[in-house]
Amino acid sequence: MRKARVLFVSQEITPYLDETHIGKIARRLPQAIQERGKEIRTFMPKYGNINERRHQLHEVIRLSGMNIVINNADHPLIIKVASIPTARMQVYFIDNDDYFHRKATLTDKATGKYFDDNDERLVFFNRGVIETVKKLGWSPDIIHCQGWFTGLTPLYVKKAFIEDPLFAEAKVIFTIYDEEYTKVLNKKIIDKAIIDGVTKKDLKHIEEASYINLMKLAIDHSDGISFGCEKINEELVKYAKKSGKPVLEFKGEAEYADSYNEFYDLVLEDSTVLAD
Repeated sequence: MRKARVLFVSQEITPYLDETHIGKIARRLPQAIQERGKEIRTFMPKYGNINERRHQLHEVIRLSGMNIVINNADHPLIIKVASIPTARMQVYFIDNDDYFHRKATLTDKATGKYFDDNDERLVFFNRGVIETVKKLGWSPDIIHCQGWFTGLTPLYVKKAFIEDPLFAEAKVIFTIYDEEYTKVLNKKIIDKAIIDGVTKKDLKHIEEASYINLMKLAIDHSDGISFGCEKINEELVKYAKKSGKPVLEFKGEAEYADSYNEFYDLVLEDSTVLAD
């Protein structure tokens, strides 16, 4: 038996961007889980407004060099890494000049609107994480996704990579926050998101790629759901609970680390890995 491995796939992480609720949890939870005896790996997008010099990011040449094809175009996958010394924790960054060079995260600072190509950026990031983990040869037991920008990872793990030895036994947990976007993503996201093992039927939820529909897609392909805020869209709360899957209600700062650690163990109950 070995220690459980938790892969954190996060939309944002403090201190690399301005502090947000998601960013704080995505920063503190991996450290807390590591301190509780589990192995971790942590990923986020390398948005162009992350100061690489200040945070000492550097490219991992042995992991970079792959291409991800989206909409019949090749997009080089660049992997960077940085350390949080106080946490003895590394963060891997998914980078690409086409998608993450602009000095912003998901919205245009001038207009406040979401970028028109967020659908492709979403596909690239989610696929990039999985391909990088494959190249690392690191088999996660839990894949914990946080934020809508990680919404395709559950589908890819359960459909496209279910027969890959690295992911075959992985359990996916998806955390829903109060971060709704109002404009739907590009309607061609379905064509762009298809890869071997994933069909249009699998993506039927996002024929209209609204926030609600993307979250329902993530719920459908996850093994456990958690609520990252006190107030969550009521439709999604009902959908998650109706799924019959384990649900972790919102927990405050004083208890969320232990609560998530126990939740991972619950989801891993039938696994052969060491739960604690």
